[in-house]
Amino acid sequence: MVERWSAFFTLPVLITRFMKDECTTSAELKTVNEIIEKWRKRLHDISWFMRLLNESIARESNKEDNVTGRFWEGRFKSQALLDEQALIACMAYVDLNPIRADMAKTPEQSDFTSIQERIQKIMQKKHCDLLPFVDCTKNKETAIPFELNDYIALVDWSGRAILDNKRGSIPANTPPILYRLGIDEKSWIQHIHYFEKQFPTVAGNIDKLKQLAEQTSRRWIKGMGQAFSPIPI
Repeated sequence: MVERWSAFFTLPVLITRFMKDECTTSAELKTVNEIIEKWRKRLHDISWFMRLLNESIARESNKEDNVTGRFWEGRFKSQALLDEQALIACMAYVDLNPIRADMAKTPEQSDFTSIQERIQKIMQKKHCDLLPFVDCTKNKETAIPFELNDYIALVDWSGRAILDNKRGSIPANTPPILYRLGIDEKSWIQHIHYFEKQFPTVAGNIDKLKQLAEQTSRRWIKGMGQAFSPIPI
């Protein structure tokens, strides 16, 4: 635990002495245990992890631009993805960020995105270090449950639909994955465009959300009104 903490921070003198077996009094050992317990909780805390990550990125970015002050718009957001529909919606939402911001015109031009890395590896016929899709690995249990070509086609189609402001017009080459997941074509763009607003804390189909509401003794979870339909069997 102390070694993990030292990878991020300079150890206080007391902990350094403890590591050298120089702490002998009960008061010193009690203080050491209290400090280590606090570190243990922080190292298991996603909020603390994001604080460290965001702070380091902000410092480096401000240093590059020679500026000071607030870098991030707000705190991080955490959303639970309950099923495959929510997973693919979130993936496409993130991969389309540069296109929605008009920083790129196509997925392959979207720097620092997973979709760009996947496309580059395909063109170079190289292995991709990202979590593979089911058609790219023999281990189906640890893979994303879609085919890579379908996902790339879905992202490309979704990006064109958003940029052209044609949410109610579905192209003739609708990606097969939409049918496989039971997602309504007309509501798909709404889910992609407003993913964070529609599902602020948890995303999934209506049955999954109802089940979670029951487990947490709640009548309603924000997002139920826009939830996906269950996958047909």
